[in-house]
Amino acid sequence: MNNFRGILLKSTLPVLIGLSVVAWLFVKDFNWDDWKDINWSYHVVIALILAFVALIGREFGLMWRFRVLSDKRLNWMSSFRVTLLCEFTSAITPTTAGGSALSMVFMSKEGVSSGRATTITLTTFLLDEAFFVLMCPLIFILVGKSQLFGFDLTKVESGIRAAYWIVWGGIVLITALLFVGILIKPHVIRNILLKLFSFGKLKKWFPKVDKLTAEMITTSCEIKDKSYDWWFKACSATVISWFSRFMIVNALFYAFAEYASQIVVFARQTVVWTLLTVSPTPGGSGVSEWLFTTYYGDLLNDVSIALVIALFWRIITYYIYLAIGITLLPSWIRKPRINKYD
Repeated sequence: MNNFRGILLKSTLPVLIGLSVVAWLFVKDFNWDDWKDINWSYHVVIALILAFVALIGREFGLMWRFRVLSDKRLNWMSSFRVTLLCEFTSAITPTTAGGSALSMVFMSKEGVSSGRATTITLTTFLLDEAFFVLMCPLIFILVGKSQLFGFDLTKVESGIRAAYWIVWGGIVLITALLFVGILIKPHVIRNILLKLFSFGKLKKWFPKVDKLTAEMITTSCEIKDKSYDWWFKACSATVISWFSRFMIVNALFYAFAEYASQIVVFARQTVVWTLLTVSPTPGGSGVSEWLFTTYYGDLLNDVSIALVIALFWRIITYYIYLAIGITLLPSWIRKPRINKYD
């Protein structure tokens, strides 16, 4: 119970941060006359329903991936619980801290051995990072710089563009290390990293690097002989989950700003989620709301609509998971541990 109270306390911090930024933005920029002008017709209702359909698509992709990567050792209900709990922990921890890493704990209680849970976690990380490595330059080529980063490059927009490419470069480096370390030469990568982190101030990170590289070797042994069909399903589930997450914003723009280019709206999600991977706040609270309203502002007729869309976006993609997680966690804590199997 004490653990649950601690988690509940942690979950209030991102809520307070997010709501504070939303309140500040509303006071600064929102025009209540614009809210009154919104026509809550069947068109808006259908679009909001589509946003929730996209949310379901995201959860299905994540659940399917857990099923595939666990070789169906996780049934659909177990995959559902693990997925929602991962979303919850990601929502209450800084993105840079890697809240989804707790998936190993969740899978362990569902009966998956620690070695296989480690393999699944590292593989999902590799697949997610690889998605952005490939998707970001593809979107840049298809949409173009002016559409992707705004028509009038102010200092803020220039900063967003610079930060985006820096973060993307870091993702490329991490993905390359994971790819080589898991699929090609795990022992070589392990030896290089251990030597690198045995000098000077880097020594304090040596134990963590030692553990990570050992887990990479375990993961390599687990998946090096997997079939093309296995990889196709895992990659397909990853694409479905990310595309569905992006389409939530498309549905919201269709509801409140039908005139905006759906292609550009979709494309800019790659920038938003790339930058949120280094958010220092729990679940990107505050940063998400500000980034969304700033970055999508040029596609909208007024800032008020941007705030409305941002609020619905955070409710659907963030606050829902906080509510579900707080509801689900007590029963999961009381749930007896399933006997482990390999």
